[in-house]
Amino acid sequence: MRHKTFKLSSIIEWGTLLISTLLVCFFLVVVLWEIFSKGASVINWNFIVDVPKNGMTQGGILTPIIGTVMLTMITALFSIPFGVCCAIYLQEYAGNNWLTRIIRASIRNLSGVPSIIYGLFGLALFVQAMQFGTSLVAAGLTLGLLSLPYIITTTEEALMRIPNSTREAALAVGATKFETIKDVLLPSAMSGILTGVVLTLSRAAGETAPILFTGAAFYINGTSGYINQEFMALPYHLYMLSTQHQSIDEVRPIAYGTALVLITVVFLLNLTAFYIRYKYRKNEN
Repeated sequence: MRHKTFKLSSIIEWGTLLISTLLVCFFLVVVLWEIFSKGASVINWNFIVDVPKNGMTQGGILTPIIGTVMLTMITALFSIPFGVCCAIYLQEYAGNNWLTRIIRASIRNLSGVPSIIYGLFGLALFVQAMQFGTSLVAAGLTLGLLSLPYIITTTEEALMRIPNSTREAALAVGATKFETIKDVLLPSAMSGILTGVVLTLSRAAGETAPILFTGAAFYINGTSGYINQEFMALPYHLYMLSTQHQSIDEVRPIAYGTALVLITVVFLLNLTAFYIRYKYRKNEN
């Protein structure tokens, strides 16, 4: 009797998980099909290499693409060095005391802060206090702050997975603490670090709220590549085409095409992360 009850419970649990998974996949397929079916007809070479024209009712998305690429580069230049160094200090140098535990808990809590809060903080710090103005650099630094908790957490977890025997072996042969970290620990943890970095940057590239207050522009006639000026970005461009444009019905195909390009960029970044992890794990084996 107890065996039958256990078997019935296992079937119910397995069925519930299966139904939940199928339901999520169903809605995901519906959303992707909606975007692909309505956006694929817009995608062509001119759509990629042409700038928005006539109030974004014509032309392409070259300006938002350039802005997104430069924004992601500034985010990476700011967040990766600081995030990795912070994780190394917490894992390899800081003692296991109450202060370190508070810092770790604070970093994990920052991962759950809504992105719009980062946007308001970036407005107060970078735009107003540091007088960068609404610009590409202010938006990139704001996204860098948003990315820091994720990079710190993934880097620290990658370092945690390395056995202590590896550290002890390096120190036993005469390596210093710094040399052990640089030549042994970082190469061993590189797959986890790079995977976390790429996934974090893919998320940052799709954020709208943080750049809403710090530098994203509704429309720029031509291209803008200066870090001290406002810029166009794919997520904000999509938001404007979908909700704020005076001719929403006219620009809706362009909005679907922009959404398809943005999803493709994020998908390729995630695919890159999985490839990096697979390549490093293959080399380790």
